[in-house]
Amino acid sequence: MRKFAFVSLLSSSLVAQQPGSTPPAPAAEAPAEAVADSEPVVLGSGAYRYQWVSGWGQTADGKDLGNTHGCLVVDKAGNVLANTDTEQAVVTFSPAGKVVKGWGKEYRGGMHGMCLRMEDGAEVLYLAHTGRHEVVKTTIDGKVLWTIGWPQASGLYEREDQFHPTAVAVGPEGQIFVADGYGLSWVHLYDKDRNYVKSFGGPGSEPGKMKTPHGIWLDTRGKEPLLLVCDRENHRLQWFSMDGTFVRLMDKDLRRPCNVWPLGDGNLVVADLVGRVSILGKDDVPVIHLGDNPDPKKRAQNGVPRAQWEEGHFLSPHSVCVDKEGNLYVMDWNFLGRVTKLAKLPAEKPAEKPAEQRKG
Repeated sequence: MRKFAFVSLLSSSLVAQQPGSTPPAPAAEAPAEAVADSEPVVLGSGAYRYQWVSGWGQTADGKDLGNTHGCLVVDKAGNVLANTDTEQAVVTFSPAGKVVKGWGKEYRGGMHGMCLRMEDGAEVLYLAHTGRHEVVKTTIDGKVLWTIGWPQASGLYEREDQFHPTAVAVGPEGQIFVADGYGLSWVHLYDKDRNYVKSFGGPGSEPGKMKTPHGIWLDTRGKEPLLLVCDRENHRLQWFSMDGTFVRLMDKDLRRPCNVWPLGDGNLVVADLVGRVSILGKDDVPVIHLGDNPDPKKRAQNGVPRAQWEEGHFLSPHSVCVDKEGNLYVMDWNFLGRVTKLAKLPAEKPAEKPAEQRKG
């Protein structure tokens, strides 16, 4: 019999520790024994069914990835790029889940946000580094093209070390948005030439204000592009126009949203730090939760040892991305490093009614 993981459709808001700098890692434990039940773990229902892919996201030598406290993106070849706090600050996984390369020893500790774009026929990365207090644009292999330092021109900061950017997004005209998620909770806008334009948000809980604008994404699903902000410690998503004007928010059934990624049907998937991944419908309200960890002590915790990991249950989802086939990739914030693939399954067909119920 196929093994299914429970899916939670309703949840309450939980508060746990804030990931910022990596805490001291607990003593490593021996890897957990292989699960005796070899039947696949399936998450979700209806149009949102996924198989947990065992063993995906492994290094060639079987060693740990190192602390995964960053972002995920997918390149045009279907490779998945992930951040770690090691000297391989950007790691590339093949579609089969093997590490094929890594770079960025100068960025060890603090590579946190990634935005991948196609520009002039080439893939480039926009990277946010919390510890270096900067945004960096590179080629996909790590050649530095330019950097943006701390937003001194804003007048909001007295010192560089108050600025800890967690995410970056690029607008349709090349404008650059930088979220100071681990700093003072502002989003800073630059023009395509990296000239400072303005700042918006700022700390608070009122609409348009923010507490840890952790992840940002350019939302092009509507008539006008909007900047979507994962306002994590306010447990909500907020949308802003390209000039930083507040448009709307959604605060239904989210715990601590870290990052979002679009699905092909116009819906969104959200990495929620408190132990689950959520899919939002076209009204941007959750329709299903995946992999909700039943143990609150393992949610939003960096130090969960491998022996306590379970297939079908996330720990601290920090980032998520989706490939062109609709497969999901989820990064847990974990000191050993955990990246999981959920392979998209065909939608379940509704049960056919008995003939007597179909009459009339």
